[in-house]
Amino acid sequence: MILAILVWMAFKIITDDDYDLAWTRIWPGLRITIEATAEIFAIALVIGLVFGMGQLSRNVVSRNVARTYVEFVRGIPILPLMFTLALVIVPQATNALNGRLDAWFGWEFKLSFQWRAVVTVALIYGAYMAEVFRGGIQSIPPGQVEAGRSLGLSRRQTMNSVVLPQAMRAMIPPLGNNFIAILKDTSLLSVLGVLEITQRARQFSASSFKFREGYFVSVFIYLVLVMALSLLLSVLERRMTRDLKGGR
Repeated sequence: MILAILVWMAFKIITDDDYDLAWTRIWPGLRITIEATAEIFAIALVIGLVFGMGQLSRNVVSRNVARTYVEFVRGIPILPLMFTLALVIVPQATNALNGRLDAWFGWEFKLSFQWRAVVTVALIYGAYMAEVFRGGIQSIPPGQVEAGRSLGLSRRQTMNSVVLPQAMRAMIPPLGNNFIAILKDTSLLSVLGVLEITQRARQFSASSFKFREGYFVSVFIYLVLVMALSLLLSVLERRMTRDLKGGR
């Protein structure tokens, strides 16, 4: 049924002039959508690893700071948190940083609205990825840690060489799902004026009053991207779990 819908949408874009015009206006936003998705995922991955490890730290301060960050971000809806971070916290942090940079080096650090949006969504998804890393690490049996320590490895070496490589198998599916969720949530960047797919669809529909064509084309693009990524994730998951099922 999904394939039939995609074929019908593609047929309309090819044969209908209004849909073709919508496609011409909207598809340039695909580059920004893909770039923003990759940037957000990369930043969120680092944040998630740091705070996921922080939740498992023996240091009380590190553990509580990491847990506070995760619970705070997960307890607030994405849209109001985006406005707060992008329009309040990020500008204030930038101004504070620029005060130091201007005094020391005589130049200022400027952050575009697109990068404000990217950093904001990355901070939000970093909290969700922190839970993925925490759960993946805790899924490794304690005996693996004891075996690493018995070989003379330090706690950090055991984590890097023994625990994390095994935990990645459990973390790949949820990380892949987060990547797909980030791709879909790049549509929220439109509220900050970023010219990705959704914003271009809104502009086209508002200027031409062709709402059906504009939003059908945007839905078509998102659906193709998400279905392709879902198929790739399924293949990757099967390959990583093949040995657990007795495959070769």
